[in-house]
Amino acid sequence: MTQGTESRGPVADGRYTVVVGGGLAGITAALALADAGVRVTLLEGRPRLGGLAFSFRRGELTVDNGQHVYLRCCTAYRWFLDRIEGAALAPLQDRLDVPVLDAERPAGRRLGRLRRDALPVPLHLGRSLATYPHLSLADRAKVGRAALALKGLDLADPALDTQDFGSWLAAHGQSKRAVEALWDLVGVATLNAVAGDASLGLAAMVFKTGLLSDPGAADIGWARVPLGDLHDRLARKALDSAGVRTEVRTRVTSVSENVNGGWSVQVPGETLQADAVVLAVPQREAHDLLPAGALDAPERLLEIGTAPILNVHVVYDRKVLTRPFFAALGTPVQWVFDRTEASGLRQGQYLALSQSVAQDEIDEPVAVLRERYLPELERLLPPARGAEVLDFFVTRERTATFAPTPGVGRLRPGARTKASGLYLAGAWTATGWPATMESAVRSGVSAADAVLGALGRPRPRHLFEFEEAA
Repeated sequence: MTQGTESRGPVADGRYTVVVGGGLAGITAALALADAGVRVTLLEGRPRLGGLAFSFRRGELTVDNGQHVYLRCCTAYRWFLDRIEGAALAPLQDRLDVPVLDAERPAGRRLGRLRRDALPVPLHLGRSLATYPHLSLADRAKVGRAALALKGLDLADPALDTQDFGSWLAAHGQSKRAVEALWDLVGVATLNAVAGDASLGLAAMVFKTGLLSDPGAADIGWARVPLGDLHDRLARKALDSAGVRTEVRTRVTSVSENVNGGWSVQVPGETLQADAVVLAVPQREAHDLLPAGALDAPERLLEIGTAPILNVHVVYDRKVLTRPFFAALGTPVQWVFDRTEASGLRQGQYLALSQSVAQDEIDEPVAVLRERYLPELERLLPPARGAEVLDFFVTRERTATFAPTPGVGRLRPGARTKASGLYLAGAWTATGWPATMESAVRSGVSAADAVLGALGRPRPRHLFEFEEAA
């Protein structure tokens, strides 16, 4: 344990919880519990908080491990940003506007835009789709009909999880081009899977909530500062202010139930005694820590697959991109973001490429990726052709998300286990959302709610205001 971390046992009224895992789910659970008057210790094995949404130093730059965005409909993550006083550092667009460049179209005709008008659903996207140059007139009409059919699906129907989104799209008249230029453009970035490999239930949830619920639901937000400023520095400040004892570099080796109904949490050199434990760690780590009998079928956690995301980072000696971001078609490049200001770069420009569904590339050498992506950026961005590349590197998250395959819904457990006082949190739990920052925060709220119910503590109203806004 780090210096100055004396062991603490449960308080007399039984309001002491240990949260294992310092990602967004664990931070959320800890804050929610502390706000309700519960004494909390948060344990994280890494030297920082933030889980898979973090920053690191590379020379003079502060680099995010990958580009993370959220939408206006992500009401839980927006609550989280407000709670840590970070909302102003990750603002939303005033109105959805996504530039889409098609590398295979002639110069001067490559740009299309997906943007909304101030009209009710579904008219808010009508003009954008009607003029979207990357689809034929026939495809645009069929997209509208498929969107209406999607809007009619019942997300509570478990049968949706057994089907794949690609087959559903094909059955509703969507061409290969429509899938590439629209459905996968959005779905790959939000689900980390192509339509044919994605659960219809999760895909329907993404499109219904993001594009078909409220005109502003899909407006995009992203951090204008390094993610570490939000998910580590500000989160830690909020935890400290709430009275949470936070320990990093502290890996939990076992969790066991005591004869008196309490819990023992073992870390190197110390055993913490608690009345409740929240496991806010990846599914495989949770499986290894679960005591016997906590879940009916714990092996199901190991059946939840994972999917990688590759991030390509390029620093140029000059400005080559005038937009804050764009999406791309007809090229291996997917989404490109300007991270110059956020990284602290003073001269030139720093671009980050977010490459989801990266199973075929995640282990390729940097030299191979450089040969592949630099020419593609030059195809998409003519100013890059005369620019000098000052730095090129990649970050790899081999288990970035759970794989949203058909049938995954039955594998995702809820917050409660069969062991009294033991709860689960993480984007992979049964939140109804794919593996996003929103899902992680929602899972932390669900776990905290379950703990508070067991301890007889009232739910803090402010914590659940996002549910009313959803």
